[in-house]
Amino acid sequence: MKWTGLNELREKYLSFFESKGHLRLKSFSLVPNNDKSLLLINSGMAPMKKFFTGEVTPPRNRVTTCQKCIRTPDLDRVGITARHGTYFEMLGNFSFGDYFKKEAITWAWEFLTETLEMPKELLWPSVYEKDDEAYDLWKNMIGVPEERIVRLGKEDNFWEHGSGPCGPCSEIYFDRGEKYGCGSPDCKPGCDCDRYMEIWNNVFSQFNNDGNGNYTELAHKNIDTGMGLERLACVMQGVDNMFEVDTIRRILDTVCGVANKKYGENEKDDISIRVITDHIRSSVFMISDGILPSNEGRGYVLRRIIRRAARHSKLLGINHAFLSDLCDVVIEENSAGYPELLEKKDYIKKIISVEEEKFDSTIDTGLSILSGYMEEAENNNSKIIPGEDVFKLYDTFGFPIDLTREIAKEKGIEIDENKFLELMKEQKERARNARANISGWSGASKTFLNSLPKTEFVGYTENACTCNVKAIIDEDKELHEISEGEFSLVLDRTPFYAESGGQVGDSGNIVTDKATVSVIDTKKADGVFIHICKMESGTLCVSDEAKAQIDGTRRKAIARNHSAAHLLQAALREVLGTHVEQAGSYVDENYVRFDFTHFSAMTKEELAAVEAKVNKQILNALDVNTIETDLESAKKMGAMALFGEKYGNTVRVVKMGGYSTELCGGTHVDNTSKLGLFKIVSESSVAAGVRRIFGITGTGVLSFIDEKQKLIENTASELKAANPEDIAKRASQLQDEIRALKRNLDELNEKLSSSDAKSLIDKAETVGNKRVLCAKVDMKADAMRTLCDKFKAEYPDLVAVLASVSDGKVNFAVSCGKDAVANGANAGKIVKEIATMCGGGGGGRPDSASAGGKDASKLDEALSKVKDLI
Repeated sequence: MKWTGLNELREKYLSFFESKGHLRLKSFSLVPNNDKSLLLINSGMAPMKKFFTGEVTPPRNRVTTCQKCIRTPDLDRVGITARHGTYFEMLGNFSFGDYFKKEAITWAWEFLTETLEMPKELLWPSVYEKDDEAYDLWKNMIGVPEERIVRLGKEDNFWEHGSGPCGPCSEIYFDRGEKYGCGSPDCKPGCDCDRYMEIWNNVFSQFNNDGNGNYTELAHKNIDTGMGLERLACVMQGVDNMFEVDTIRRILDTVCGVANKKYGENEKDDISIRVITDHIRSSVFMISDGILPSNEGRGYVLRRIIRRAARHSKLLGINHAFLSDLCDVVIEENSAGYPELLEKKDYIKKIISVEEEKFDSTIDTGLSILSGYMEEAENNNSKIIPGEDVFKLYDTFGFPIDLTREIAKEKGIEIDENKFLELMKEQKERARNARANISGWSGASKTFLNSLPKTEFVGYTENACTCNVKAIIDEDKELHEISEGEFSLVLDRTPFYAESGGQVGDSGNIVTDKATVSVIDTKKADGVFIHICKMESGTLCVSDEAKAQIDGTRRKAIARNHSAAHLLQAALREVLGTHVEQAGSYVDENYVRFDFTHFSAMTKEELAAVEAKVNKQILNALDVNTIETDLESAKKMGAMALFGEKYGNTVRVVKMGGYSTELCGGTHVDNTSKLGLFKIVSESSVAAGVRRIFGITGTGVLSFIDEKQKLIENTASELKAANPEDIAKRASQLQDEIRALKRNLDELNEKLSSSDAKSLIDKAETVGNKRVLCAKVDMKADAMRTLCDKFKAEYPDLVAVLASVSDGKVNFAVSCGKDAVANGANAGKIVKEIATMCGGGGGGRPDSASAGGKDASKLDEALSKVKDLI
């Protein structure tokens, strides 16, 4: 058996199955595509689920992949043992209704024993205890002796997950030798010791489980093979664990080099070294697939992994940011299989660098506070940190609860996680109430509001409707009637859209036989729509019949901007990449503000490309269709959703042709042509990794053009351009004129300076072997310095001291010619002495110096001391 590197093993496997008629596919992204059941791809077959279920037709009935995977259930164990890791690669060959057990077993054996030349006597197959077909194939077709074929029960060798396709498994184990065993004469695959390592697993998907334990044969049987690449590399390289595999060991050795540690000498250091080695691999691949650090979902997993690695860096004594540099090694070792890492290298390093810096700014404070909490817990013999303290660390100092839990656990202290979760829930509830604008209401009013039936919203199809007044609330009081002022109103049904999903609430009016009411804004809480109103005339009573009418012109403008947000997101993903995700939005009648994940400022070319793509879809006049369906059906349609958002049983899908499909509860145009035009007004940074675009549509673009046109016309008028088209030409002419005038001015100043110099030099006095000029002048500081430089160049024996006063402050400039310096004059010492007398300071070289002073009243006295100083 020949030593084989990890990258070579990957290529051997994929090439082997290509030779067997399989289509080689690139690894799917770690971000599941339209599969909200998974946070991250965690197995080779996970991206293939829809091929197996028949929802999507595979590109070929035989497929082979090497799939990137992330698993984090045992994150806290990573590093503590050498077995656990978060990132790994899964080799797989898949058959969708094509070949079955015979071919799968034959090719597995061929690859291991012929391509990799593993000794046959060290390979042990296992089969499901009732799968006689697989047992017979191993025994009679492959020729494995009966004593090396192990039958295992349903728990070990039968794959199923609830109802649906399922089937028996057949695994292949590698015998690592007696030194890894337990010593039992019955030791064989299935034993808990480390002697037999599972390296291959064939899942024979041949049954359908109805959920009640009844199995029927599938008409089209499938093969799902999984083999961990790192585990296979352990066998082929004769090492004990994944951290010893060639590509991973190089990362580990780099960590040791930076930390000046030797792996294997100290168990605590080894834990930290393994944590960093594993976590930097996960981080690089997650970021490469568009995941960005955040406080929710997969972004939080990434943030937790990076920060855990950063903390263990400090435990190793590495007190500078180095994780971004470590990325270079990860990318170098993995670029053969994943060339996109090289393309995204700078992007990956930037994100890790920013996250590491952010954590570095909080960890010392957080650790100090946490140490105090732990010390207090120990002193009180409670061995538990209160949930309030854990919440404060998280909410005020940005210290992740996972890190708090892990550090406390190292000291044998627990945290009150239930209280922490309770406080988190309360915080979210406060935020939700604030969004509904009822945070200041009393408990009684909120209870009353919750007792009302949910408002029927008809605004998707109607701009007006008849309705009944259900409640009037003024200054936190429930009223029966009202005749003046501002108040809140609840109706049984309404056409007014309530603020949500980034879209502002509608405005308009409500009219009864006895009253006219202006609706300023609309909000909602738990399905009850709250109309923020102002009484215009009459008296409004509970139970009054009314007609509610929205401001249709404003609604149309809002709808245009909201539809533009959808087109904008699709265009951004096309131009910048699929890592772009919505990070927030706001749409009203004036503009759309769209926040999205991206780590660098967009170039002019990128902005132009995005704008052009949006306008192309506007001019394509795409029909905008809204569909109400269940969440699962929406996912099948490819609808994009806000990650982490909770959706009900029924969701609303907004589909714009084939260009954009999103889950959205807002109001939209019925055809993209109604947007008119789209214009990006600005692009800027909001936070690390989040950019913000402001855009306008429809009449907003017309107003924008009108403003720019007026600006151009006014500029043309000020520049005396014959017409606006000549602005650039006229500006260029003026620049030339300004440059010519500046040259003339410089020449005049030069002449004046020479004249000033001549008139001043006549006042110079001889002091010993030097001439001294000491004068107050009406010049700016830079002009004085220029004149001093002239004196220095033209009069070698001259010491020139010039002073001026501006806004009550003194400026000095001193120069000494070369002969004066040779004879002991020092401009720096002179200026320091006289500036100090004026309450200032300064200095410089022996031949040139300048300074300032605060007390102009001392200037004459200071200048009078110059001769004595010299």
